[in-house]
Amino acid sequence: MSELQKPVIGISIGDFNGIGPEVILKAVGGNRLNKICTPVIYGSGKVINRYRQLLEIKDWQFFTIQKIEQLNNKQVNLINCMNDQNLEVQPGLITPDGGKLALESLKRAVEDLKMGKIDALVTAPINKHNIQSDEFKFPGHTEYLAEAFGTKDVLMFMVSDDLKIGVATGHLPLEQVKENINKDLIVRKLEQIKTSLKRDFGIQKPRIAVLGLNPHAGENGLLGNEEKEIINPAIIEFKKKGNIVFGPFPADGFFGTAAWKNYDAVLAMYHDQGLMPFKMIAFENGVNFTAGLPKVRTSPDHGTAYDIAGKNIADESSMMHAIYTAIDIAKNRQELSDLEAGSMKKKTIVLKEASMED
Repeated sequence: MSELQKPVIGISIGDFNGIGPEVILKAVGGNRLNKICTPVIYGSGKVINRYRQLLEIKDWQFFTIQKIEQLNNKQVNLINCMNDQNLEVQPGLITPDGGKLALESLKRAVEDLKMGKIDALVTAPINKHNIQSDEFKFPGHTEYLAEAFGTKDVLMFMVSDDLKIGVATGHLPLEQVKENINKDLIVRKLEQIKTSLKRDFGIQKPRIAVLGLNPHAGENGLLGNEEKEIINPAIIEFKKKGNIVFGPFPADGFFGTAAWKNYDAVLAMYHDQGLMPFKMIAFENGVNFTAGLPKVRTSPDHGTAYDIAGKNIADESSMMHAIYTAIDIAKNRQELSDLEAGSMKKKTIVLKEASMED
């Protein structure tokens, strides 16, 4: 792959007192990723150098730039996102500076992503409390990115090679899930899953499973009516459009019998119903992907893990898979765009020839 063909992957540093910098360094260290992409860390040179010392990474250098236009395609690049002279790295502690740099890193990366200066964004974990400010009043990355791109309806899509789970409702208290589920929402989420499977993962005829909301999927109304009144009608409507969809399935039996292996993706009704089995099945290689955005964003499926920060024991597998997934999706989207452009060009030529004959 030539230097110009390689996708540029931005990586926001997250809370630097968590495991974000460690898994980033372990993923990009040694420039091994440079054969397939050009990584750009949005963060702080001081923070990265401190973690290099803690992790005893000696034979590796990064290239510091002020803006993305100065990119060096042969190295790992780093953009300083704020004045880091007084930043103090305190692994395992929740500090205001940890939240401040996490936000500045995210803002700078999203700005470049929106301008098309990077091909995808991988976000390291943030702390949802110390990042809160006048500019960030969201329960997580997903909601922030949806507003940043002016996209009202996005999908939290947890993906691995073997299992893909979307959630109908995201970061909501459990008591609010029921009142937020309706037929239109479920149909929209199914459409988003189908579109993403085709556009981002190259699955042209996806098979999608839908989980019920209540225990035993409502037991025919005995344990709840949402399946009969909301979920089933949504499945029927989606199926009438020629889609392959099944359910609603009781969540416990569906995962307990490994029935998920028969489907390309699963729609869960709420956060923990989908993420709990996903993390049990695919924790090391699982990736959080925001489907429905005009740009590509992925993230590891773990949090800040303050309890192990700075101890050189964090596993970088999920970060690696987040980067690989971002690369793959960016390439798939570009290939699809090229095919569509070629098809449109061919159609235009045919129409011109037909017009000349007339």
